[in-house]
Amino acid sequence: MKTRKTAQYLLGAALMAGALGAQAATLDVVKQRGAVVCGTTTGFAGFSAPDDKGTWKGLDVDLCRAVAAAVFGDASRIKIVPLNSQQRFTALQSGEIDVLTRNTTVTQQRDTGLGIIHAGINFYDGQGFLVPKSLGVKSAKELNGASICLQTGTSNENTLADWARANKVTYKPVVIETFDAVVNAFASGRCDVFSTDASGLASIRISKLQKPDDYVVLPEIISKEPLGPFVRQGDDAWLNVVRWSLSAMIEAEEYGVTSANVDEQAKGDNPNVRRILGTTPGAGKNMGLDDKWAYNIVKQVGNYGESFERNVGQGSPLKISRGLNRQWTDGGLMYALPIR
Repeated sequence: MKTRKTAQYLLGAALMAGALGAQAATLDVVKQRGAVVCGTTTGFAGFSAPDDKGTWKGLDVDLCRAVAAAVFGDASRIKIVPLNSQQRFTALQSGEIDVLTRNTTVTQQRDTGLGIIHAGINFYDGQGFLVPKSLGVKSAKELNGASICLQTGTSNENTLADWARANKVTYKPVVIETFDAVVNAFASGRCDVFSTDASGLASIRISKLQKPDDYVVLPEIISKEPLGPFVRQGDDAWLNVVRWSLSAMIEAEEYGVTSANVDEQAKGDNPNVRRILGTTPGAGKNMGLDDKWAYNIVKQVGNYGESFERNVGQGSPLKISRGLNRQWTDGGLMYALPIR
């Protein structure tokens, strides 16, 4: 999702000017605190949401857990701070959180104008449309005259406006501030269509609507939405930890290293796997971590494919296809930089 308020970028620059120096050594702060503080959504099934016991789970939560496993050897040492789309950047800029592991689109403006920087992509997405089947449409180009629900604090509005203008589609925007309120508005029939990232639409359909089979996600994807974690600029040691924690999950899947076979793989002959898992030392020391940092991630959290499948893939209620999130060796975009 993309923010639409220029003022937020100016605020980011001002906050960073005063806060960066005091908060640059995030890795040291995290180690002293004993936990990683991660900003997530306020409840987005499959990505970051509490289960019926109050335990936060999801693809983005797993990334937070992976960072904790890398730093402490214990994936449970995390604190989750739920944030809406308007709060998320300020919370990171001010130091309220260590890392933003929330469905947040990487854009040039965010990477350069807010004093924050992305640390990789953990989900390739795009803006789409959710409609009730009773509306009788099979394509977004048939939505002429429809009312469309959108959430404030994202640039889904601008993306939709550009697409509609290019395709000569007229519509009535219904813009609402909070996620739950906009979902409720759609569910109650206040608008004909819900437009946001396609992953969000799949989550909303399964977890928020009483009769999911009465709704369908239309085939059009109208934008690029590469989602990933963000940290503060100028904090390279912490950027390294977050970036390479994600890379370790992706590369472990590429080499077939799973939570079930990681101990066996660590004793194997593949030099790349031995280096990733710390059997051959060095990679951890480069980041101020134990050489078992990636081993701990895979053992306790799993590789990227394991996390994807249980949270949003075929092993989950969402049943999202891997699509662009397949490994590069399988025609997807998941390509980890080598750990060597």
